[in-house]
Amino acid sequence: MDRVAVDRVRADGGASAEARPVDLAVAGAQPVDDALAALGTSRSGLPETERRERLKRFGPNAVRSHSARPWQVLGRQLRSPLLLLLAVTAIASFFVGEHVDAVIIAVILTASVGLGFVNEYRAERAAEALHERIRHRAVVLRESALESVDVVDVVPGDVIELRLGEVVPADVRLIAVTGLQCDESVLTGESLPVDKSVDPVPPGSPLGSLSSGALMGTLVTAGAGRGVVVATGGATEFGRIALGLGRRHPETEFQAGLRRFSMLLVKIAAVLTTAIFAVNLVLDRPVLDALLFSLAIAVGISPQLLPAVVSTGLAAGSRQLARRKVLVKRLLCIEDLGDVEVLFTDKTGTLTEGRIEFMRAVAPDGGVGDAALLFGSVCVDAQVQDGRLVDATALDTALWEYPAAPRASAGRYRRWATLPFDHRRRLVSVLVDDDAGQRLVITKGAPEAVLALCVTVPAAAEGVLNSEFAAGHRVVAVACRSVPGQETLDPGDERDLVLEGFLVFLDPPKPTARIALGRLAASGITVKVITGDNPEVASHVCAELGLTVGAAITGTELDELDDDQLAARIPDTTVFARVDPDQKARIVRVQRRAGLDVAFLGDGVNDALALHAADVGISVDSATDVAKDAADVVLLEKDLQVLADGVVEGRRIFANTIKYVLMGTSSNFGNMFSAAGASAVLPFLPMLPSQILLNNLLYDSSQLAIPTDHVDPEQLAGPARWDIGLIRRFMLVFGPISSLFDFATFAVMLQVFHAGPPLFRAGWFVESLATQTLVLFVIRTRRSPFYRSHPSVPLLLAALAAVTVGAALPAMPLAHDLGFSPLPGGFFLALVLMVLTYLVLVELGKHWFFRTTPIVTAHRTRTTGHRVHRRASRFSSARTPSA
Repeated sequence: MDRVAVDRVRADGGASAEARPVDLAVAGAQPVDDALAALGTSRSGLPETERRERLKRFGPNAVRSHSARPWQVLGRQLRSPLLLLLAVTAIASFFVGEHVDAVIIAVILTASVGLGFVNEYRAERAAEALHERIRHRAVVLRESALESVDVVDVVPGDVIELRLGEVVPADVRLIAVTGLQCDESVLTGESLPVDKSVDPVPPGSPLGSLSSGALMGTLVTAGAGRGVVVATGGATEFGRIALGLGRRHPETEFQAGLRRFSMLLVKIAAVLTTAIFAVNLVLDRPVLDALLFSLAIAVGISPQLLPAVVSTGLAAGSRQLARRKVLVKRLLCIEDLGDVEVLFTDKTGTLTEGRIEFMRAVAPDGGVGDAALLFGSVCVDAQVQDGRLVDATALDTALWEYPAAPRASAGRYRRWATLPFDHRRRLVSVLVDDDAGQRLVITKGAPEAVLALCVTVPAAAEGVLNSEFAAGHRVVAVACRSVPGQETLDPGDERDLVLEGFLVFLDPPKPTARIALGRLAASGITVKVITGDNPEVASHVCAELGLTVGAAITGTELDELDDDQLAARIPDTTVFARVDPDQKARIVRVQRRAGLDVAFLGDGVNDALALHAADVGISVDSATDVAKDAADVVLLEKDLQVLADGVVEGRRIFANTIKYVLMGTSSNFGNMFSAAGASAVLPFLPMLPSQILLNNLLYDSSQLAIPTDHVDPEQLAGPARWDIGLIRRFMLVFGPISSLFDFATFAVMLQVFHAGPPLFRAGWFVESLATQTLVLFVIRTRRSPFYRSHPSVPLLLAALAAVTVGAALPAMPLAHDLGFSPLPGGFFLALVLMVLTYLVLVELGKHWFFRTTPIVTAHRTRTTGHRVHRRASRFSSARTPSA
């Protein structure tokens, strides 16, 4: 889309108005009314008919596309230069008379491409369905009415609401603000939030100085605002950066590892292909035959089905997670879950039952606190309608549901003003008149915050508090003072209070939490608690659940630490208490600086900043809309058991992909190397090009069942990282073992069976397919001996089916056309002995290899554009984004 907001639009009420090109830098320098006029809109928003017209004209507010396009998937299958060159060579061989071989090669290539296409396209469709299920919303003012719309349907001229924790959905000229601050680090790199206002900025102001505008992709960290959209999608500052990084969703570390591995094999294939072709030319073999053979070897080494194996695994993983009540917003979130090393979580509802019960009211001296109960029931951050609370907090609801709660008495108090609770004051206050007409300020909140505002605190009060905290109870303090004639209320009025007592609540630990924490610990995940509750209460709950609790860090202590000091304290700290939203996000950011993958689990508006700051933001289905919108993963139950399932699934997918990779670097590579060596010493080609491709097709078909395989618990005990050095060493150890048995087969075929070319090729075809397929059962596990780990039934059946088909081919009617001749019965006896010996030798090699080769979990490194890519995923449409 052009950076023009509109070219001719109807203004509010449907009247026509001419509009001129507007971008955020220009609109930010204009008075609000001039900017609205230039955009052909008004403070009350766009009419519905005009909105539809603009959406049609400018396209979706998107910078990513998630549609599954069959031609693009097919193009990815065909883009291998080796595959295309082989197809061209096969066509050439057809025209020079090699009709049968050319047709066979064409059929096998088509089947191979089709196999990869079908599986990858199915996975793409699963990803598309997942995206369509997830909706990121924006609140828009249209014809003076607020409505929630999909962010991709926001258009230039829309008037939108900006609220705490939300991602700004477009480039916006602000028209009203209340303490609005935005984190613009995703665009500018500046870590401090930027104060916003409606005042015009000087013309030509740079990106970081547009205080009158809010930029798409930035995060609201404080306050609220309203603004008019001046640009959407690729026309925004964020959109141009995101589109510059690529329209499709970004390459993850997992995919980058696959790409590096593929390039390693392609380089090896290039060397082998060149060497084999040169040797065959020296031996005066036909140029076309030599070229076909060389290219077939290269295709055999290339990991053609890696994308299909990965895509199939991710799609199956998303379905499995959905059954386990874990909803991932993107398929790649499954990989991110598997990488998690540190989990920060809130306490309420995660470690505790989340069913808060009021226990008792206590006076400052430890007696019965009737006054505290009454005043606490009056001072609620909610409206009272028909004797019930509306939109109340869990604590206020529990208080009013207490059987002995003085609801009738509290209802007789007349309220004049309310100071809502916020996470910095940790207080709520009301200005009320009692039955006698006396005007009071009543304040309720965190005990330490309330006590600091009291004129005096009885000596016994500290002891009362400490005993309740030590028992793991949540405590709210209540205080008040008389303010005759006062009509307004602001934070400055929360002073000179008289302590009335304490309200004591119980939120018991969740029975399943201890088991879940044990599972997470066994998976190598360190769990830390970030809570707004008292440090003693949080520590008590953690200790009951078996977490090692050292000294807790409070929000006040946190402010006294710089980032380096905080980084040094985090590893030994389990509980962070009395922290505000900014402090939560800071803790997460500092932990990520250590190179660890960090997840944050939260469900409130105050958690949104930390959810955005984490590598993996996790929320729950019952969370606030802001928290669910900020999260990457949504748990349909607020239970750490469900989260543990998600972590295990992500690691299982990675482990199964590595199985395919190690297969490609051992027997498959060894077989192709054997073919290269044999072609140099035999008077004929050891295997025809069509036979190599058929062997590769049967082998790859059996490997498509790998995503269903079981993974040993010890391989799920920690996050895994790509280690190309380890893969290369694995190739150098196990490739020669495979080649050793190939050469043994050559000797048996020539010396025992005196085989000619068709029989020799049939024997090696069957032996190579059997060894490279069956060795999977040894390589798939690090247990020794391998039969202590059981494969999945689909994988077992697929592998045995591939070997059975390969063994039967030389005896089938089409064997002659394939260049085979029937094998004698004695061959199969020799084959069984060779395969068993090969598997034993590989088992011994595996035992030695993993004992002497350290498995290193490297810290993750993030690319510069990672945060942009992650945030861009919310602006994704099935339609092609406009530039």
